[in-house]
Amino acid sequence: MSSQPTRQLHLNAFIYPAGHHEAAWRHPLTQPERVFDADYYQQIAKTAEAAKFDGIFFADGPALRSEARYNAAGRLEPIALLSSVAAATDRIGLIATASTTYYEPYNLARLFSTLDFLSQGRAGWNIVTTSSEAAAENFGLPAHPDPSIRYERAREFVDATVRLWDSWEDDAVVLDRDAGLYADTDKIHRAEFVGKHLQVRGPFNAPRSPQGHPVLVQAGASNDGRAFAAQYAEAIFTAHQTLDHAQAFYADIRSRAKALGRNPDHVKILPGISPFIADTERGARELEQEFNELTVPAYGLFQLRGITQVDLSEIDLDASVPEDIFGDAGDVTDNKRSRKQVVAGIVAREKPTVRQLLHRLAGARGHRVVAGTPEQIADTIEEWFTSGAADGFNVMPPYYPGGLEVFTDTVVPLLRERGIFRTEYTGTTLREHLGLPRPASQFAGDRVGSHAS
Repeated sequence: MSSQPTRQLHLNAFIYPAGHHEAAWRHPLTQPERVFDADYYQQIAKTAEAAKFDGIFFADGPALRSEARYNAAGRLEPIALLSSVAAATDRIGLIATASTTYYEPYNLARLFSTLDFLSQGRAGWNIVTTSSEAAAENFGLPAHPDPSIRYERAREFVDATVRLWDSWEDDAVVLDRDAGLYADTDKIHRAEFVGKHLQVRGPFNAPRSPQGHPVLVQAGASNDGRAFAAQYAEAIFTAHQTLDHAQAFYADIRSRAKALGRNPDHVKILPGISPFIADTERGARELEQEFNELTVPAYGLFQLRGITQVDLSEIDLDASVPEDIFGDAGDVTDNKRSRKQVVAGIVAREKPTVRQLLHRLAGARGHRVVAGTPEQIADTIEEWFTSGAADGFNVMPPYYPGGLEVFTDTVVPLLRERGIFRTEYTGTTLREHLGLPRPASQFAGDRVGSHAS
C-alpha cells in the first residue's frame, strides 16, 4: 500500500429514521417502533463514531412533509435530540437542520451554541430556507415566501447569527476571582445588525463556543443555493446521479468560493450515496428489489410532487414518463430547482415508466443509489473522491440501523486499505474532523463604540 495521502475522505451518516428507502419501515430489517426513542439514535451515532465518521446529520422541517398514511412520518426536533446523542458519544460531529425562514437569529444562535458547549465542539448547523409550503400555515403566515426572498433573509440571518456568536472575543472571560472580575466587558460587543428583514442588537448571552462557532452546512444546489453556499457554507450536502454532473458542481462551487476570496479547500462538498450492499452484485440488486416491491405508488407520487411539482398520477404506472413534463427543469448550470433537474436527468437518460421512476426515487429521493458488493461501493466512492467530484459522502443507508452497520463493517475497511479514510480521529471537534480552521471573532481588536453596555 502506498503512503497515506494528505487528503482524506469525509463521511457523515445521514440519519433518516427507519432508513432512506421510502418503504424501509415495512421491511423486517428495520425498527420503526423505535424512531421516537433517544437510544435508537444514540445506537446509530455510536456505530458511526466507532467507524470514525466525521459526523451524523439530521434533516428536518417545521411541517409534516411525508404522507403519514404510507410511511413512518414525523421527526423529533434535531437540536434537542443531538443534545441527547452528545451525552452518549465523545467525538462524532452533530449536524442539525434548522430553518432561517421560521426561526429568529437570537434563539437559534443560543440553541446551536448550547449544543456546541454540551458536545465540547461537535455542533454543525445545516442552513435551510425551507421548501415546504405547509410550513407557513404552521406559523400563522398567509403564504410561504418566494425563494429569492427566503435567500435574502437567509443571508441576513447567517450574518446576524455569526455576529452574535462572535460578540464575545475569545479572551473576554477573565475569571479573576481575586479582583472580582469575571469578564472584560470591553471585549463583549453588541451585534448591531440591521438588515432589510432582520434586526438584532446583541450582545450574545454566552461566550464563544468551543469551535468559535458551529460548522456552517448548506444543502441547496439551485442557483440561489450555490451562490449562498459559496459565500457561507463550510460543508455542502448535495445530490448527483452522474460523475460528470458531480464534477461540474464541485468545480462551480470551488470557483465561486475562490472568487469571493475564500479558500476553496475550506468548503467540503459531500454528495449523498445510498448503498444496498451484499456479498454479490446480484444479491445487492435483489435486496434493492425487495425494498422496491414494498413501495406504495400513491406515496411515491406524493413524494414526486413534493420534490418536482410534477403530478404523474393521471398516467398509467407502466406507461413511459413524458420527457417534456420536466421541460422547465434547466441543466446542471442553469437550474431553478436542483432536485427537479436531477429527476429530469434520470428521465432523459433512462426513459423509465412511471413505476420505474418511482422505484428509482424511492431509495433516496434523487440521491445516488448504488447496489453492489463492498468492493463496488468502495470503488464508486474512491472514483468520485479522486476525480474532482467529492470531498466525501453523506452515507444514506436504505435501512437503519443495520444498513449503516453493514457499510461500516465491510466498506470502511476497504477505504482504509486504500489509504483514503482515517483509522483514528486526530482531533476532537467537528471542525478538526473536516480540516476546517477555527474562525476568529470578527470583533477581535475592536474596542470603539460597539462594546456591551
